Amino acid sequence: MNQLFTDPPHALLIEPIVRRALQEDLGRAGDITSNLTVAADAKAAARLIARKAGAIAGLITAECAFRLIEPGLSFHYEAADGATVPAGKVLARIEGGARAVLTAERVALNFVGHLSGIATATRALVDAVSGTKTKIVCTRKTTPGLRVLEKYAVRCGGGFNHRFGLDDAVLIKDNHIIAAGGIRAAVERVRAGVAHMTKIEVEVDTLDQLEEALALGIDTILLDNMTPESLKKAVALARGRATLEASGNVTHSAVRAIAETGVDYISSGAITHSAPNLDVGLDF
Repeated sequence: MNQLFTDPPHALLIEPIVRRALQEDLGRAGDITSNLTVAADAKAAARLIARKAGAIAGLITAECAFRLIEPGLSFHYEAADGATVPAGKVLARIEGGARAVLTAERVALNFVGHLSGIATATRALVDAVSGTKTKIVCTRKTTPGLRVLEKYAVRCGGGFNHRFGLDDAVLIKDNHIIAAGGIRAAVERVRAGVAHMTKIEVEVDTLDQLEEALALGIDTILLDNMTPESLKKAVALARGRATLEASGNVTHSAVRAIAETGVDYISSGAITHSAPNLDVGLDF
């Protein structure tokens, strides 16, 4: 795992996201099923279990969900975010009021299953390019409202983060180029107004565009939907003058060939927008 980013997102970022999920679930009347079937003083001991093997992410969201319902509840970690676990592994043990555990259960499982699915999908790509210099990065193709958590899950899977939003880096894409009147015009306008600490990336889809971007001294160039053969030529043309990122058609079967072209990064939207949920359950 990327050791620079082993800590989860700050609680101040997590708590509002989990709180909104609980509010959505509880609605106007709360958990009427648990409140009517379970005695108010009933206690429960439960285990959070990975029912399939995978990489884990988001346990802190589960703890947050349970503690928002019952602040004094006991939540003991049996695994760490970023760990790859076998099926049947106990991830956490929870003890507290039975009503509280039941009320928070679904929200906790939704977060852990979804985020662990992202971590697992990321880990599969990271493992597939092992031994090359290429790093796997995510994109902004995230679930609205969950970006900070989904990008954290990518790190738990051994990947790296691309920009978090429109405000922390410049990425001049094809439509920007068309609207600006060309790569040079777009880059000149950016350089006239951007802060000196902000990196500039330009998306290209031909080798001619790559040569134009290289001549402008761009920091990073996104090679969009190029074949491995074209990517090899791009690496040879760049000669280390810019960081190269490959994007498009990044499947598990294709990612190794892309990495072996020598690109620095491979970006994948699928690891966040299409990752299967990892089956995680809660047993009393």
